[in-house]
Amino acid sequence: MALNKYSRIYTQDDSLPASQAMLIGSGIAEADLRKPFVGICSTGFEGNTCNMHLNQLADAVKQGVQEQDLVGLRFNTIGISDGITNGTPGMRYSLVSREIIADSIEAMAGAHNYDALACVVGCDKNMPGALIAMARLNRPSLMVYGGTIRGGTFKGQQLNIVSCFEAYGQKLQGQISDEDYRGIIRNACPGPGACGGMYTANTLAAAIETLGLSVPYSSSAPAESAEKQQECRSTGAYLRRLLELDLKPRDILVREAFENAMVVTTVLGGSTNAVLHLIAIAHAAGVQLTLEDFQAVSDRTPVLADLKPSGKYLMEDLSARGGVPAVLKTLLNAGLLHGDLLTVTGRTLAENLADVAPLGPEQDILRPASNPIKPDGHIQILYGNLAPRGAVAKITGKEGTRFAGPAIVFDSEEELNEGIVQGLIQPGHVVVIRYVGPKGGPGMPEMLKPTSAIIGAGLGDKVALLTDGRFSGGTHGFVIGHVSPEAYDGGPLALVENDDWITLDAAANTIDVALSDEQLALRRQQWQQPAPPVSQGVLLKYIRTVSDASHGCITDLADHRHVPEPAASIRASLA
Repeated sequence: MALNKYSRIYTQDDSLPASQAMLIGSGIAEADLRKPFVGICSTGFEGNTCNMHLNQLADAVKQGVQEQDLVGLRFNTIGISDGITNGTPGMRYSLVSREIIADSIEAMAGAHNYDALACVVGCDKNMPGALIAMARLNRPSLMVYGGTIRGGTFKGQQLNIVSCFEAYGQKLQGQISDEDYRGIIRNACPGPGACGGMYTANTLAAAIETLGLSVPYSSSAPAESAEKQQECRSTGAYLRRLLELDLKPRDILVREAFENAMVVTTVLGGSTNAVLHLIAIAHAAGVQLTLEDFQAVSDRTPVLADLKPSGKYLMEDLSARGGVPAVLKTLLNAGLLHGDLLTVTGRTLAENLADVAPLGPEQDILRPASNPIKPDGHIQILYGNLAPRGAVAKITGKEGTRFAGPAIVFDSEEELNEGIVQGLIQPGHVVVIRYVGPKGGPGMPEMLKPTSAIIGAGLGDKVALLTDGRFSGGTHGFVIGHVSPEAYDGGPLALVENDDWITLDAAANTIDVALSDEQLALRRQQWQQPAPPVSQGVLLKYIRTVSDASHGCITDLADHRHVPEPAASIRASLA
């Protein structure tokens, strides 16, 4: 079997002399035109710790590719920093960037007929964007994660990126000095790598390693480690093996693989953003994945890992104890994972883990199933008259499972941030942030700045927060996002007023406002859709094409305007 079945279209066709001339002119030896071409995509850029080192890692990948008698061709696509843009209008571009990344990788590799693909990625949207492109192209591919950052320290306090957001809330309350506030900022990010807790980047990296699209240890090897360098150099050998086996992403991204990824996300207490991204990746791979699937996994899977933001450990701590493979081996031994699924090593998940030791009683990062942090999953899917198509709650157990109180309503993140400064948020409030969904934001920005400020102000266990936006993996507290349909589309969240009584129940999986259908209908008659938040550019394109959050905010759903509500049987079971 020819390993260059795509690139040969350009390199072996005598009727395309200009194509061959340009390839030779770019530095490819004429003898190398018969070799497989490997596209090596990097989301590296200089202005973000998550991405600042990725181009250098991509160079190491290229070296390993060349050593395997393959032609490695580097190219770049964008990355948007969630940490930098959080709490600003720039955050509207974050989720949008997932689609830009996917589209640009698909366009580049598809147009230039690369035979295989390696994507070197770091920050949150880089990873699902890369996997969506891989699934669409369906050519031998793998992902290289840029790795986690080291934890910072200041005056004996362990720091990570969320420490900065929470320090802001403490500063507002006069609990820390300006000097200490600046000291936290200066020391929170001591070098390259993605945010260190079980936030969205590390959640997605662990899920993708579990899916089988990155090699063992990729998700937990720190950014600056020798293991990460070795992984990059070995990528060429894995890609050659994938080409020889003709093993493609859709052979790996099967239904059971997504079940494994949901289990690991739950056990690790991972980010709710995994819901959006795994649904979108599954869509690209031709696998149907729904909110109900996440709930089914949560019903049977405990939270076991004591990792930040709700716990005390960072990914680098887990790496020192055997990393994600040790977690996978522990779960495989417990019968929680499908072990017979193919991965990018050319072997099954169980075969990859054959020589890996499970985590035992010598550590307390991963608890035994007999003593879980929470006996069921922290990701809970809620339905009710506020979220007919569902909402996603992140409930670790420390917040309780039920919250009821009067609403205090804000029509933007900026309004809420100002409300925190003015002291408008009081214990017992259900804080509503609306018009920040996929269309209303646009771009469904993360609410990390206000949630962290609420935590820093000492209200984290005294209020709940409800939004049609989403949350950073660094968010903790009684928080519910992804409310669908969103307020901008006339969802019930648009009809809530101050002091309406809202009940959130993560045990019964319900989310309701104490208003009758008739009262909601009357308010709906008086409601007017706001003007579009933008008038041109990529954000306007996004508003016109994006699906709702319950469908993963994908932009290639055949008809996203008339999305059905959950089946009657689901609604009846929640009644």
